[in-house]
Parts: sequence; C-alpha cells; structure tokens
Amino acid sequence: MTRRVAGRADGRPNTSPPRTTPTGGRREGGRRLVLGALATVVTGLLGVPGTAHAAPGDPDSSTGSSADRPLELTVSRLEPRTVTPDAAVEVTATLRNDSTETYDDLEVRLQRGEVLTTRSGLAADLARPGDHTAAIAPFVEVPGADELEPGEALTFSFSTPAEALQLTAEGVYPVLLNVNGTRADGVTERAAEVATHLVAQSVASETAPEARTEVAWLWPVTDRPHRDATGAFTDDALAAQVDDGGRLDRIVDTVEQLPRTSDAATAETVPAVPVTLAVDPALLEELAAMAAGAYLVDGEEGTGTADAAALLERLRRLAADHDVVALPYADVDADALVAAGEGEALLRTLPGAGTVRQPSTADGALVPTPAAGTAPTGAGAAVVEEVLGVQPRTDLAWPAGGTLDEGTLTTLATGGVGTVVLAEDGLTDGSQAVGDDGDPAAARGVLETTGGPVTTLVADGELAEAVETATLRPEAGRLVEQRYLAELATLHAQQADGVTSTVLVAPPRWVDPDPGTVAAMMTDTATQPWLAPVSVAALADRPAAEVGELTGTDPDVRLPAATMAGIVETSEVRDDFAAAVVGDADEALAGYDAAIARAASAQRRGDPEAFQAAVTDLQGTVARLREQVSLVSPADGTYTLASSDAPLVLTVRNDLPFAVDVRLDLESRRNVGLVTEDIGVQTLEPESLTTLEVPADVQQSGGFAVTARLTTPAGGPLGDPVQLQVRSTAYGPVTLAITLGAAALLALLFLRRAVRFVLRRRRGEPAPTPDPAAGLPPARSPV
Repeated sequence: MTRRVAGRADGRPNTSPPRTTPTGGRREGGRRLVLGALATVVTGLLGVPGTAHAAPGDPDSSTGSSADRPLELTVSRLEPRTVTPDAAVEVTATLRNDSTETYDDLEVRLQRGEVLTTRSGLAADLARPGDHTAAIAPFVEVPGADELEPGEALTFSFSTPAEALQLTAEGVYPVLLNVNGTRADGVTERAAEVATHLVAQSVASETAPEARTEVAWLWPVTDRPHRDATGAFTDDALAAQVDDGGRLDRIVDTVEQLPRTSDAATAETVPAVPVTLAVDPALLEELAAMAAGAYLVDGEEGTGTADAAALLERLRRLAADHDVVALPYADVDADALVAAGEGEALLRTLPGAGTVRQPSTADGALVPTPAAGTAPTGAGAAVVEEVLGVQPRTDLAWPAGGTLDEGTLTTLATGGVGTVVLAEDGLTDGSQAVGDDGDPAAARGVLETTGGPVTTLVADGELAEAVETATLRPEAGRLVEQRYLAELATLHAQQADGVTSTVLVAPPRWVDPDPGTVAAMMTDTATQPWLAPVSVAALADRPAAEVGELTGTDPDVRLPAATMAGIVETSEVRDDFAAAVVGDADEALAGYDAAIARAASAQRRGDPEAFQAAVTDLQGTVARLREQVSLVSPADGTYTLASSDAPLVLTVRNDLPFAVDVRLDLESRRNVGLVTEDIGVQTLEPESLTTLEVPADVQQSGGFAVTARLTTPAGGPLGDPVQLQVRSTAYGPVTLAITLGAAALLALLFLRRAVRFVLRRRRGEPAPTPDPAAGLPPARSPV
C-alpha cells in the first residue's frame, strides 16, 4: 500500500520541520499511550506477512491484529457507531493478498471479548488484548471471493446481528474481525484479522440518556514562524501549507465539514458542534501579507498569494460561527522565557495586553484598522480582529506541550490570563480529571496562585493523541474513530447517577489531520445519543475536579537555556534602547519584540539547529538597531576652532522612524589642551540629521585627538565611536600670556637702547668703538 509521506494528503513532503512531541512527564511505563495502542490497529491494516499462524478460528491474543497474517485487511466502514440490542453490525472491508500463496474458501466472522466499563479496563485490554472468545458469531462466506491470488484485492461487506454477539450490557466490547482462508496445499488458516471495539448502549438512538458525556474541542490553527528578525520571509513553505491538500488547508477543511443545525432562537443554521479555534496572531500576519501579495522570498515574489487569500476567507467564515482564542504572538515558549528571566518579554506577547506585532505598512496596520472603540486592547487581539473580523478571547492560555512552571503561571496571571489549558500530565492529580480513577471525568479544575485562583481546563491526552494518530494513515480512519469512541464510552460508563462527565479534546499544535476522520470524530459528539457537544467556554461552568499542583515543564523539553542566553542578550539591548525612545517604546519597538517572539517560538522545540539560527539572526538584527543612530564624521576628519571658546559642532544622524534621547561623550587624548562641557541628554527627531554644539575651552593652540561616542541615556553604545582631529588657530590663555610677556620685554629692551642713545648725544660722547673682533661696523651714510 502507498504510505503517506510526512502528513501531506497529496503525497508531497511536509514543508514544516520535524518536531519532537513534548510529553511534559508522561506516566511511567507509558500506560495507555494511545499511539502504542493504536499500533494494534495500524499494524493490522499494514498486514505484514508472517510465518506463525494460529489454528483456524483461534484468535491471536498476543497482538490482537493481523500483523503476522498473510493477507492485509482494511476496514472502511463499521456501523452503527453505537450498537443497540436490535441492531446489526455492518462491516465493509478490503482484503489484499500481498503473499505468494493463493487463497480460496474465504470466510469471515466477528467475535468479542468481555465487556469493559472503566477506562482502566480499556487500557489493560489495549496493553494486553483478551482472547475474544466470550461470544462468537458464525462464519459467513466472503462475498465474491472464489479465490484471491497474489497481488489481488477484494472489497466486501457483511453484517452480523448484535444478538449473535450477545451485547447484553452497556459498555465497550473488544471485537475481532477474523478471516479464514485455504491455501493451495489444502491447509486452512487464519489469513487476516483486525481488532477494534464496539460501543453498546441499551437505549434506542432517538432516546437521549439523562446525563450525556459532554465533549469540547480546542482546535489549533498554528505553524512555525516563516519570517526572519527583520520581518522578511525566509522561505515559501507556507505556500505549500495553504495549497489544496496542505496541512493548514486540511485544518480548516476539518471544521468546514461539520454538519449544521437550525437554531430555534434565531431560525438560522449554526454548526452542530462548537469548536474553539486557537489562532496565532503571527501566523495570521504572515497569511495576510501573503494574501496581499506583499511578500518576497529570496528577492522573488512568493507563490502563495491566491491560496492564502482563499484560506483567510474560509477562516473568516469559520470565525463567524465558532469561538476564537488568540494565542501569544508566535506561540512563544512561555516557560523558556520565564526561566531565562524574560517575564516582561512574555507579557508583551500576550494577546490581551501585549504590544507585539510585525508592522507591515507605514502605520503598522495589516488591513484597515477597526473603528475607534471596537478594537481590543492588545496588539495580538487587534491582529485577529483585523484579519478575521472577530474579537477573540484573550484570557485563556494554552501552553505548548500542556505543561507550565509555577513562575510562568504567575506571570500569565499578571498579564490577565484567568484560564489555562493543561495536559493531564501537567498536574499532579490530572488523571482524576480525565477519569483514570474510575470516577466521572471533570475537565475543570482550579489552581491557586499568588494572584488568586486560576481556572484549569484539563485536556484528555489519550483523545488528543487519537486525533494525532488519525493523520498517519487516512485509510485507517474509521478504526481510529472507533478507538476514540471507545475511550469516550468508558468515561460515559463511569458516570454516577445524574453526574455528567466533561471532556476536553485539544490536539497537539502540529496536528496534521485527515479531515474526514477528524470531522467524523467531532460530529460523533452531536450524533451519538450518549454524547453532547459543548464549547470550551461552557466547561468553566461545570463541576470541578481536584487537579493537585503543577508538575512543571521538563527543562529538556523547553527551548535550551544555552541558546536562550542569546535572546536574553538581545532583550537587554532592547530594554536599554527602550529607555532612550521618546514616547511609547513598546509601540516603537513592536517589530523588534516580534522578532524576539518569533525566535523564542515553542514551535522550535525539538529543532535546536533552527532555534540557534533564529537566535543568531535576531542578535544581528538587534545589533543593527544601535547602528541606526550615529555620529557623522567630518569629510576630512578634522574640526578647526577659530577662537578659544568656539563650540565644537557635531552632526548626529537618526535613521529610525521615532525620536530617541542620546548622550554625547567627548574625550581628548591625555585630556590636555581641550576641555568640553557635558551637554546632557539630547533628543533626536525621527529620520533626521541634528547638529549638536558642545562648548569647548582651548588651553593651547594646535591639534588635538578627540574620541566622540554616542550613547543611550543609560550608557548603551550607539553607532561606532568617531576619531576626530580638532585644530585651533586661536591663542589659549597661557600662550597669550607668554606672547604678551615676550612682546613687553622686547619693547623694554628697545626703549632702554633708545634712552641711552639720546643721553650720549646730549653729552657729546662719541659713539662706542666697535670691538675689532666683532667685525666692521655697519656702513654710515655721508653727512
């Protein structure tokens, strides 16, 4: 059979990176891990030939599957989903002969094991299947199967009355679909088998039980970031996700397939199953940029414009019908940020009160901004409203992996979060909330924090993983759905009189659904008489279970601390720069905050190389933020001062779209000859050149080497230091005093000589006789 490649419906490779599922501390021994349990079903569908064969009609209790059978058996139809005493169990299946033997005389039957009425009993059966011999229906001939030669396939249908299986009690029955065949050598053997479960109820389908099990769905609409720290697209992988058959296309298609029903109050049709959509504002920004044709990949126009626009229109229609929850921007790893001391960075990503978004136009809007007074407070919520046209819920947090550290919960509560969705393993007593102890399931709990109580909604891990498994092989979907129903049926059987079980299904972020299978799972909550669909919001009004305390997040699961140090470094630069911003720093630096959030996305868990690359890119981008405010060097590197008190005039450039405060520091070599004053904090207007005059006092004439540095008010460097040569043609005080003193002395000497000359003339004294050694006297003009 053709195996599906990396979750793409069309067989093309999935463009998202591989991810490691964060377990958050799964129960020891992996009790009831649904993927392991469903391996029973999936391996049965694979039909790997083997050499060990059971006797005709004897079940192989060690596997409960046809993994060691020569024929492959695939079940495509199993009805009804809830079996009542007067019903007939109808099966449609396909037999494929991948062996080298020819089989004839093919016959099929159903046989069952003992009824299961608790979740722990179902877990035990999945871990070690029973013998399926409590009741055995008679063999019937496989229709149209004279013989099945190697390489041939045969699709057939048959039915068995429920009374033949003696389904007398309500609960879940392990069943085996058993096919016998005769080889060419005359040996009859079990040629194929598939194990599954039947849900039995004693009520008729049109009669609802007094207390139905309530099921709510939280459906993620997320993907890894596809932008670098500057906001440019790093790849065109998102185009494949929104293409026909891509992962995001199938996520939307799943909810679109849900049936609609008439609302008695409004006479309008509404979805029969309420689904809460959990959306990432960063993803919506990317899709909006794609839909507008405003994205380039490696300098070339991206290919996903039309598909992104179509997907957004479909999302808008869904958002109009279903509740929407906004996740933190870029679905950040909240635990990693708080553990690194970056709680403020986490708060800025929260959709209700945060400021993070990626500006994409001059005014930072993706599409026309809603009318005044209608937009939510937070930037993330505003993105959701702008793109999808609805105001999302912002007080609910759903951390990736379903676990939280205590400090993270406190930080979230500070940011306005009043409800958190956690996995059962994220709480010390979470197993009670999902009915593992035999009591009714109660999805709601309460956690006490320093800021007060926080409502906790506990997601059922087994059901979430069942949904995840439904993406592996769409042809196995019907039995995966049946496994999901069996889990719910055991929870329903555990209900006490008048007590309703409540269940929350929250698949992992990277769910890659087969739409038909998962839509059928969702629809079951509306069509099965013992189930009832409810919204996530409705769970907050249901009875609460004791959930214990937080178990915390395994440090090996969250983003690695060593690489997080790079995010801490950039956050420190950001905070230093924020203190220099004139006006709203969070608004001015929203794009840089968005870059930090994308680098710290929980979608990078399990991919350390991609995480490191994102952090390195972030560091370079934030470093360039400092370079956009700088000193302008003079053309020849020299300033000339005309007087001893002439100011030193410097030019400063601000290339940023917002005003900043700066300080100027001047230092002359050996601090001799030139003294400058501190001009204090100066404001630079957006995208401007500013002239700063620094009072200077020249102590002596000549040239001076001066280093000029521009900093934030807190001392963070801006631009590069500039080396200047300052030249003065004016006399300083000392030089002037020396010069004047020398001139005065010279004048006195000339005055003394003149006086002596005059006195000699008056006395008639001859001129002094020259010294012969001194040479001839100067020539004199004749009288």
